[in-house]
Amino acid sequence: MTTINQLSSDSTLSAGDQVALYSQAQGDTRKASLTTLAAFLATLVSASGGQTTQYSAPSATGFTATIANSSASAYLILTPTGTFATGTILLPALSSCVDKQTVTVTCTQIVTALTVNGNGATVNGAPTTLAANGFFTLKFDGVLKVWYRVG
Repeated sequence: MTTINQLSSDSTLSAGDQVALYSQAQGDTRKASLTTLAAFLATLVSASGGQTTQYSAPSATGFTATIANSSASAYLILTPTGTFATGTILLPALSSCVDKQTVTVTCTQIVTALTVNGNGATVNGAPTTLAANGFFTLKFDGVLKVWYRVG
């Protein structure tokens, strides 16, 4: 790979173009297409902070809105059909949570008594009610296995 500086430069790239790399696992130089490289980089972004949008439209009091078990951060858009007395947000299972993962919840209607279930993790500072157009954000600490309210 010491001869990489001797290669010609290219200012126009296409998905099938190849890049040189050193494979730690194989102990030698290899090549990969830009498509393969882009797919690999997407997995890193997703695992370390990519955010997925989820939707829940409860139609009765006593609802549970479940956030998918994933290491990706989540944005839950909650659109209840009206004001509800009670509701629960079920966070991802502790086994799928990663350090610095966030969950943001926004709600278009009033939920008078809100429960935020940590699904195996502790939750500190979770709201107990949601106003119409209210929102909150929780962030997971991987060392203490705790969700903290940060917004």
